[in-house]
Amino acid sequence: MDTRHRIVVAAAALLDEGGREAVSTRAVSAAANVQAPTIYRIFGDKQGLLDAVATHGFQAYLEKKTGQAASDDPVEDLRTGWDMHVEFGLANPALYSLIYGEPRPGATTPAAAAAAELLAIRIHRVAAAGRLRVSEERAARMAHAAGCGTTLTLIAEPPDRRDLTVSTLTREAVIAAITTDAPAAEAPGAVAAAIALRAALPSTSALTVHEQALLAEWLDRIAG
Repeated sequence: MDTRHRIVVAAAALLDEGGREAVSTRAVSAAANVQAPTIYRIFGDKQGLLDAVATHGFQAYLEKKTGQAASDDPVEDLRTGWDMHVEFGLANPALYSLIYGEPRPGATTPAAAAAAELLAIRIHRVAAAGRLRVSEERAARMAHAAGCGTTLTLIAEPPDRRDLTVSTLTREAVIAAITTDAPAAEAPGAVAAAIALRAALPSTSALTVHEQALLAEWLDRIAG
């Protein structure tokens, strides 16, 4: 095990045992059997170390989510992704709080960025199926905000008092707000049609790059 990995593993264990406050430079140095300057040389600062710990701890979850085969129903896959997200947070409260509990304006952890990318892929599939009623960006933001808020709320509650029905009800409320029951072709509407066409636009070769950019701008305006 190289020095970097040994430090990350030691810091992750401290985080799991005592939360973020337990991950001090002194404690990590002792647990990993390295000098404090080594930590700063490898990670830059404590935040760099915490970002590395978050990425390390999130890796198995991301691999599981990435490896999940897509079904024929992208909305159902969105539900599955939500449930996996909440389940991970409740099973790893300290790690989840490290990733999402202290947002930094204009910055995000690599782990959170990777999770956001997976969510964007799921949302895009819903859009491509003609079943998104808001823009992809707005849908992703709504799902992310509701999912993180729900998970952090449940984490803050004593395990024996958690009402997991809250997660299910919130999930369904978000899905109802961002999706339609049928593809745009069966449920006519300029917004739904624009969103579906916008999702499919990158796959067309009938337009020039500039024409695609112009059409994308128009479709984004229609989608709101």
